[in-house]
Amino acid sequence: MEPKKKLINSVDSCVDEAIWGLVRASGGLSLLEGHRVVLRSDLDQLRGRVALLSGGGSGHEPAHGGYLGAGMLSAAVAGGVFASPPPASILAAILSLHAAGASGVLLIVKNYTGDRLNFGLAAEQARHHGVAVETVIVAEDCAFDQPGKAGRRGLCGTIFVHKLAGALAEEGSSLARIVSTVTEVLQGVGTLGVSLSPCSVPGSLPSFELPPGVLELGLGIHGEPGIKRSKVASADEVVKTMIDHMTNPGSQSHLPLKPGDAVVVCVNNLGALSCLEMAVVTRAAIVCLEARGVVVARVMSGSFMTSLEMAGVSLSLMRADQETLRLFDAKTSAPAWPNLSSACVSGRNYVTEPQAASGRPQDDAHSDGPLSPVMRAALERVCSALLEKQDELNALDRAAGDGDCGNTHAQAAAAIQEWLQRHVVPGCPGRLLSVLAGLVQDKMGGSSGALYGLFLTAAAGHVTEEQSNAAAWASAMHAGTQAMRRYGGADPGDRTMLDALCPAVDELMKLTTAPPGGQIAVLRAAVQKAASGAESTRDLAARAGRASYIAAERVTLPDPGAVAVASILRAVLESLEGRGGGE
Repeated sequence: MEPKKKLINSVDSCVDEAIWGLVRASGGLSLLEGHRVVLRSDLDQLRGRVALLSGGGSGHEPAHGGYLGAGMLSAAVAGGVFASPPPASILAAILSLHAAGASGVLLIVKNYTGDRLNFGLAAEQARHHGVAVETVIVAEDCAFDQPGKAGRRGLCGTIFVHKLAGALAEEGSSLARIVSTVTEVLQGVGTLGVSLSPCSVPGSLPSFELPPGVLELGLGIHGEPGIKRSKVASADEVVKTMIDHMTNPGSQSHLPLKPGDAVVVCVNNLGALSCLEMAVVTRAAIVCLEARGVVVARVMSGSFMTSLEMAGVSLSLMRADQETLRLFDAKTSAPAWPNLSSACVSGRNYVTEPQAASGRPQDDAHSDGPLSPVMRAALERVCSALLEKQDELNALDRAAGDGDCGNTHAQAAAAIQEWLQRHVVPGCPGRLLSVLAGLVQDKMGGSSGALYGLFLTAAAGHVTEEQSNAAAWASAMHAGTQAMRRYGGADPGDRTMLDALCPAVDELMKLTTAPPGGQIAVLRAAVQKAASGAESTRDLAARAGRASYIAAERVTLPDPGAVAVASILRAVLESLEGRGGGE
């Protein structure tokens, strides 16, 4: 097995280049020469205030460099990927903050042996230089029921400490008060992670193997495996399992949480979950906590402390009183801190009622007329034709799309058939076209539903109960086609349904001058033009629609949308001929 490919220049330089990229992209940051240390570029603002320093191994971005700014960290020191930073760099950062006039320096350290040792050594050395230094160890991992001597790990809950301590420091609080406050808050912080995949350090194999369909519960942020494995379940089930484990009183690492407690929730992407998945997990966390009677005061959802490309998520909960929320809500200029609302999540009315609109045409009651039987018969024939073509259209679509063209047309046909069973076909053709537009928009979906909806809506205004002769229908077809071209952006020759529709409509426009005895001949010619146009798409290069993204040599079959249009027009012709010519 080869190491996983990563978009870097080299294994040896990736950490330094990542730090360089962060600093160059952020006007409020600067790099301490000779060290992997990021500083606030406005260090003069620290005079007389407590400075905050945190850090650890790289690979957890945006932690910790993304949390530098007024109201959060003053500096961050980075080690190699998943490696503690060296004491010399930590000391250099402390001394830089002291030289800027900071009244003291607070080290915020995650509970890992390497971090404790190296930050601890630098703290002792700094004291010899006359610097007032204190350390807060973050150890909020809820994974282990009986933690060993090393204790609980420091995870994403660390950023809560960054935020609260930063707000206090910005207000001018003393070093002792900051330490006391965040130490007390940490008693009500807990984190648990779950993952669908391992991660891999650049140049190395994955940190562990995880079979398909299995997830890992209770893993850390350095690629180490968790405490147990289980089958992948729904997001709701996984989140409930996580919160049950975090709050289990039988565990020495549990977070005490009772109904009525208010919490801040951090839903942290460990690296590779999609934004969609993150939003689903966020919803699940809110619902699960509220079902327990817990008040969700704030929610932050995103990538805050990652583990390279691990496809997983961690949940961090922090019990919060009004003072904690005040500090949490305080403004910060840190680039990675989200722009959060200060409104309580639980209890907020989050649904806006839509403006009252007129009812859907397909729900209205209609009166029939002389044309109703003719139009009903034509619709029934069209629906049958589309249902018969379902498999053929799907097969054509698989060559250049997602293979569902037949399904979408069948859905529209089924919806129209159902409507026909329960409604009178209106005598006004325009009203019928509006009904059909509503049905295809609701049931067909995708771009096809929108295109047919445009066609039918634009056409509806050109045919009425009083104006429903052949010329009016031709004008309606032309108006519908022009609307499709205007909004869809396609033209004849682009390998779309227009390649069947436009030639047919051009032929139908002859109805405006054709004598009554020649109208069916025009319709037959239009149907033939549609069939020829659909077949011609076999040799056209797609310039619109999903097929335009496929290599031309792979698209050798007729366009399914054009074939569908030709089938619809043929079905209308067959229906009219079956009624004696439709003249």
